[in-house]
Amino acid sequence: MLRTHTCGELRPEHVGQTVTLCGWVQRTRDKGGILWVDLRDRYGLTQLALEEGVETAEVREQARQLGREFVLCVTGRVAERHSKNDKMPTGAIEIRVEKLEVLNPAKLPPFLIEDETDGGDDLRMKYRYLDLRRNTVRQNLMLRHRVAQATRRYLDGQEFIEVETPVLIKSTPEGARDFVVPSRMNPGEFYALPQSPQTFKQLLMVSGFDRYFQIVKCFRDEDLRADRQPEFTQIDCEMSFVEQEDILNTFEGLVQYLFREVKNLEIGTLPRMTYADAMRYYGNDKPDTRFEMRFVELNDIVKGHNFPVFDNAGLVVGINASNSASYTRKQLDELTEFVKRPQLGATGLVYARVEADGTVKSSVDKFYSQEVLQQWKAAFNAQPGDLLLVLAGEPNKTRKALSELRLEMGQRLGLRDKDTFSALWVVDFPLLEYIEEEGRYFAMHHPFTSPKPEDVPLLDNPDTIGEVRANAYDMVINGVEVGGGSIRIHDRAVQARMFGLLGFSPEEAQAQFGFLLDAFEYGAPPHGGIAFGFDRLCSLFGGADSIRDFIAFPKNNSGRDVMIDSPSQISGAQLKELSIKTDVVAK
Repeated sequence: MLRTHTCGELRPEHVGQTVTLCGWVQRTRDKGGILWVDLRDRYGLTQLALEEGVETAEVREQARQLGREFVLCVTGRVAERHSKNDKMPTGAIEIRVEKLEVLNPAKLPPFLIEDETDGGDDLRMKYRYLDLRRNTVRQNLMLRHRVAQATRRYLDGQEFIEVETPVLIKSTPEGARDFVVPSRMNPGEFYALPQSPQTFKQLLMVSGFDRYFQIVKCFRDEDLRADRQPEFTQIDCEMSFVEQEDILNTFEGLVQYLFREVKNLEIGTLPRMTYADAMRYYGNDKPDTRFEMRFVELNDIVKGHNFPVFDNAGLVVGINASNSASYTRKQLDELTEFVKRPQLGATGLVYARVEADGTVKSSVDKFYSQEVLQQWKAAFNAQPGDLLLVLAGEPNKTRKALSELRLEMGQRLGLRDKDTFSALWVVDFPLLEYIEEEGRYFAMHHPFTSPKPEDVPLLDNPDTIGEVRANAYDMVINGVEVGGGSIRIHDRAVQARMFGLLGFSPEEAQAQFGFLLDAFEYGAPPHGGIAFGFDRLCSLFGGADSIRDFIAFPKNNSGRDVMIDSPSQISGAQLKELSIKTDVVAK
């Protein structure tokens, strides 16, 4: 080894020892009579000291030529610092340099390699290898490492086997768009990159591997946002001879273990909430339960008072923003504009304040007497100082808009603290959802999800198909879906029937999924599983909004790696070898 110690290792007990350190120059401070150099590696930072009359003139002159990010090898004696820095672990010592070797000089970096950098997102992504030297970014990746190791320890202790599944697979319909890979040896044919190892983990259950897991790369060609990347990582798991309760208990245990190991927190038993209740009370199948502010439906109270907006609405529903009656007209106008944004589409916002004397003052006072407004107050269980915010319109659209308003108010009122964690299971999802534009049903989760046994008869009646519940479940933490899964179909006839409901002909089902249907004829056990968004878990633990911060080399919002300039065109010779001709049509 070139070094005897790391830059984060030395303490007062090492004083007097001769050591060798290697690392990068963080900064230099030249006071004339004494020169200090901060040397950094991934373990920490150590101060080097070169004093006139103590260190040799040659070494001091070498040090004066150093620039930021020069790579050094330094030998010297550990000494006690006169002016200690209790904000850094090595702040009680420094190295009196005896020998200095520049292993590699460096150009001036395009941004400061500091916790508080002057580099913007695009610049830091272009020079990601420099951004990764910053403490904040490195700590994110260290947290990711700890989560991965803790996951493996827990699952190994539960007798799971880690099995790798293929990366080059078959393109199948449903879900997001596939990334495809041309096959040189099979001209005109393509592999797909897996959106998840779903069918392979089911085949592993058929094979008798009754407890499988994998921390696996997945790929989806979809529009990007803060919690999406074209390539992402899942904790993918499957179990045989289980029911839904077995899976919930096993993986509730995993998340409790991760919080304990990584965050030193006990999160306790996770409550259960049905999909129907999540939509009714929060307008969202991944409710943020760090705060209440539940929906209150007002149809029975507000209709019939000659206020057309409410009388003509399919749903009138609101929330109680506690202690917010002091909101100014300007703030209320901001909230009105918020819900009227095109992506939410509300036509307006009705508000009511509960005054100090208990009376209710509303923006629609001329339509509602104080007696009726007191009924509003009772419905919301409102107290003096509370602000009632009410929307009206088509039910699904209105719930979506109010859900976003609830989250906005939670943010404004400081109720979405990133150091507070609220986790729950959402269960009893619909098996199918009808998409009007397509004129058919789609699987709410995926085509391999089993219906609740007691709901199977509802599949026989076209009028009740939409009422069938799935044996499916999602884990939600702080309003983020971190994991989801289901009990799978393991019978060929039932799986073929499901494909039929989803619009597949028998021939199409056999062409796309014949390998799985055939496997079910050789003794498939009852099985089910779950997949956690590994990047999302890490971002939650790290208190970040974006999963990009926890991926070593992420893509930007256009799906590009600006560091290596990818995706990029390939040569004509490569295209010819792949039997591909491109004809790009402008959008």
